Amino acid sequence: MFKDITTGEVTHTTILDTAGIADYRSVIGYFSQTIMKDLRLVSGYDVLYAKVKEFVQNELFDQPVDLESPNTLRNLSELTATKTLLEAFKKAINALTVQDKGDAEIRDTIKLRQTRPFVAKDQGYFVPKKSVFNRIIGDSHFELLFAGFLENCDDVICYAKNYLAVHFKLDYVNADGDISNYYPDFIVKVSNKQIYIVETKGQEDLDVPLKMQRLRLWCEDINRVQSDVTYDFIYVDQEGLRDTSRVRSGN
Repeated sequence: MFKDITTGEVTHTTILDTAGIADYRSVIGYFSQTIMKDLRLVSGYDVLYAKVKEFVQNELFDQPVDLESPNTLRNLSELTATKTLLEAFKKAINALTVQDKGDAEIRDTIKLRQTRPFVAKDQGYFVPKKSVFNRIIGDSHFELLFAGFLENCDDVICYAKNYLAVHFKLDYVNADGDISNYYPDFIVKVSNKQIYIVETKGQEDLDVPLKMQRLRLWCEDINRVQSDVTYDFIYVDQEGLRDTSRVRSGN
């Protein structure tokens, strides 16, 4: 039905041919394939398909449903049903497969000076004196404020914005239960023996504690397997930066 956007009145109705509408098998198959793609599963489609089918039929709604019913397919197209189904399976599968196992080892190192030239977005920046990169480009105004703070710190030898081209990332389980990549914001060197990995946030979100937990684990691992440099992490929010700036300015 087509409605007038100003009055809400139905202007005309189009009856669609239902001959080509997918049945429940293709819908269950779509959900199964989406789950496998998001979780990077390479096998087990037949097992997952059966589980998704059973879940939709007996668990997803407040009562068992008939998969052959058009109402079931219509309800499956609702955002709430789709989100509930996908999130439930992703969390359950991750709970079975994601676990800490084994030990840490150093397989490769990253040298900032060997970062290949890359194209950056046209956004706010400034030209630093203490960075290997010729521009510090902030994803937010707060990042530029923090970079300016580092420029004026006497105990900071050098620092770098962790651009995607640097390829320094950590995998972690996010708030939705999915495996995701986390790119810390800054790498700060205060001596030849001490480096800080810094995360800056103007507004905290649900993933921040999970990222900090993962960063803490990474620092513990890297410090355990080598002793040339000590790595530590810092979380900086707007209030913390404001308080530190007051101390440094003597206010």
